[in-house]
Amino acid sequence: MARGIDPAGLVGYARGEIELDGKVLVIKRIHVDYGGLQIAPDKQDAADRALATHQQACPVARSIEGAIAVTTGWAPAG
Repeated sequence: MARGIDPAGLVGYARGEIELDGKVLVIKRIHVDYGGLQIAPDKQDAADRALATHQQACPVARSIEGAIAVTTGWAPAG
């Protein structure tokens, strides 16, 4: 339980943007929205900080860094 936030229920929704490069389809951007967490109001700032810095420790994001733009955010509640 990092930063006092229980990860149970965490879900990631990824969306890739593909462009034609010559005759080849190439992934240019990936956006991941995270949801499913029950974050207490007093932990929201910590969760936001974790999201803001998570790419630095994510093996996938680090592996494709420079070739594919990766952005993250929170999935709409509901």
